Amino acid sequence: MQIQVRCECGISECREWALLELQGVLEIQPSAQHLPLNAFSIGSLCRSQQEKYYFTIGYHELEGKKVSLKKPMLVLQKVLREDPIDVESSPVVLSTQYPTQVQKTSELKAIGIIRHKILFKTRPKALISSSVK
Repeated sequence: MQIQVRCECGISECREWALLELQGVLEIQPSAQHLPLNAFSIGSLCRSQQEKYYFTIGYHELEGKKVSLKKPMLVLQKVLREDPIDVESSPVVLSTQYPTQVQKTSELKAIGIIRHKILFKTRPKALISSSVK
């Protein structure tokens, strides 16, 4: 099966994305499970001069490195369209109850490309500050 993808940004201008690969499970607190997923801030990602990446989640810090993917992946967005149907050329008899008939179609739009992932494969370090006296 062939799936057609539309890219408006051009091959040289497509936004570069990256994957974050973590070991383990991220859990949402029960009091916040009713909130939408985009309302959460998971943590902060920093890069050092030595190309090491640090991902801080709460009181835990993960250390990772940048790895190239064997095959690049596209980031796709599904776009729903409603196209008007030409009533005169349509072989199907349409009801006069709905004078404007539309055909719902969907297409995939490329919004980015992923060529690298940041791999965090070690156990997290606990960030515990000493008590001030």
